[in-house]
Amino acid sequence: MSEATANGRRGILSNATTRTVAVHVGLYAVAILFMVPYLYMISLSLQPQEIAISSVPHLIPPEFTLANYTELLSGTLILQWVLNTFIVATTATVLVLIVDSMIAFSLTRLNWPGQSILLTIIIGSFMVPFYVNLVPLFTTVSDLGLVSSLFGVILPAVANPLGVFLLYQFFRDIPEEYGEAARLDGFSNFQIYSRIVLPISRPILSALAIFMFVYNWNQFVWPVVVLQNQASFTLPLGLVILRDTFTFRPGLFMASGIIASLPLFVLFLLLQDQIIEAVQFQGTTG
Repeated sequence: MSEATANGRRGILSNATTRTVAVHVGLYAVAILFMVPYLYMISLSLQPQEIAISSVPHLIPPEFTLANYTELLSGTLILQWVLNTFIVATTATVLVLIVDSMIAFSLTRLNWPGQSILLTIIIGSFMVPFYVNLVPLFTTVSDLGLVSSLFGVILPAVANPLGVFLLYQFFRDIPEEYGEAARLDGFSNFQIYSRIVLPISRPILSALAIFMFVYNWNQFVWPVVVLQNQASFTLPLGLVILRDTFTFRPGLFMASGIIASLPLFVLFLLLQDQIIEAVQFQGTTG
């Protein structure tokens, strides 16, 4: 009986091991499949022009060159576009976190007339397409003299109802006893906000910051409306200019794509722990 039981356990372990190996093989195969376009993109950016435009594609070309990157960095404004995009994405993200968290705190922890009306307006703004606001936004930005200015791109991005809504939902679930205990210790409303609510809200703040940074990094429609000078362009606009300028230079255009995506890749490497924490937080609250 004991030998039969041992054999049964070994069989179960063997089947479990086989399933585990099969799952991992499948996952690695899918990962490699997703990596192929990026690998070909890198390969094409390193190929000489005559090989890049040949009828036979080469994942591993017979010859490599950095001429595409050299020409791109020295003959275009791509570095300026990268800097502009970084300024826009970083500034907009920081302002969204500050402004939206203060609004959410005032809606959940302070009592003042019109709270429900403001919350209704914020939620209702989700139903208004962004394109409806393009003309009024451009008129306002033009009246402020911010056309072709990075601040003209940043300021409308701060008025984002998504951040207020997410933080409102999270702040509402923080127990009121924390604030009451802090007031007994002499804390002001701002101290409760900055020293209690914000530290507790780190997961949702990380998730919101990542989303807003990537969103503003890839933003195209509003910058193409408000930016009218190539020196002030962001990366998405600059890539369109490069595509139209270097139509028959696939290697150079792929090199521009590598440069455009590299900052986000570095950001992921630096903040991967926070990204995983944010995804786990969204999974437990979604």
